[in-house]
Amino acid sequence: MLATRVLLVDDDDVVRMTLTGVLEQSGFAMTTAANVPEALRLICGKESFDVLLSDLHMPGAGDGLTVISAMRHANPAAVTMLLTAFPEMTAAAAAILQQADEILVKPVNVTSLIDVINKRVAGGPLQKRVIESVASILERETTSTIRAWHARIERQPLLMSIPMSYDLRCSHLPILFRDLILRLRSNQNLGTNVLKPTGAAEHGAQRLSQGYRAAMLVEESRMLQVSIFETLQKNLASIDYSLLLIGVMTIADEVDLQLSRAMECFSGGPLCEASSVRGKISILEH
Repeated sequence: MLATRVLLVDDDDVVRMTLTGVLEQSGFAMTTAANVPEALRLICGKESFDVLLSDLHMPGAGDGLTVISAMRHANPAAVTMLLTAFPEMTAAAAAILQQADEILVKPVNVTSLIDVINKRVAGGPLQKRVIESVASILERETTSTIRAWHARIERQPLLMSIPMSYDLRCSHLPILFRDLILRLRSNQNLGTNVLKPTGAAEHGAQRLSQGYRAAMLVEESRMLQVSIFETLQKNLASIDYSLLLIGVMTIADEVDLQLSRAMECFSGGPLCEASSVRGKISILEH
C-alpha cells in the first residue's frame, strides 16, 4: 500500500521540521515548502499529493489561500487543510473560503492531526468546489454589479443633480465590462493599453453634453471600482486566489484607463470631437 503523500507548507522552520519528523514516523511521505512560490512550483510539478497541509499566514495574512487555490486547480482530489495560530480565524476562514477541508489551530495536537489526515484521506475532499477566475465572476455578475453601482450613484446628491433614466445613466457600463473582462483574460501587462477602450471617449462626450463636470465623472468611476470589488468580496468562496491580486490590479488599471480616455473630452483632447457627436446622437436616441 502506497504511503499517503503530504505537502507541508509553513515558513516556520521549527514547525516544518517537527511536523515532518512526526508524520514521517507515522508512515506519511512528506514533501515540504517554506514559502508560497516554492509550494506553487511543487504543486505545478510532476508529483501529485494526497494532502496539502498549509499555514494560513506565511508571512502575509492569507498567503495559504493562494496555495489552497492552486492545489484545487492542479489536483482537485487532494485533501486541503489550513493551519492558523489564531483561533478566531477558524470560523472566519470557514465562512469566507469554503475551500479548505479542515482548519486547524496551532499548536496542533499531533495525534489528532494524524487522525484527521487519515479520516480526510479516507473520505476524500468534502465537496467539489467551483473555482472561478476574476473575469468569469465579473462576467457572471455584470448585471448585478451595474445595479449595485446605480444604487450607490442614487445616494450621491451631486451626481443625482443631473436627472436621467436608469438605462441612460448605465448605458456605458455593458461596454466597459466587456472591455474589462477581455483585458482580464488577455494577460496584458499592467500599465499598457494594447487593448483600446471601445466606448470610453464616447461616454465622456456624452457625460459632457449631459452637463457633468470632471469631478462627477471621477466620482462615478470611483463608485464603479467600489462596486466591482464588492462583487469580488461576495464571491470569495469561489475565487481563484492565485490570480486574485493581479486581477484586482488589472481592474484598477483598466477602470483608470477608461476614466482617462473619458476625461479627454473635458480637456478638448483629440478623441473628444468625434465622440461628442456620437454622444449627442446617443442622447437623442434615448
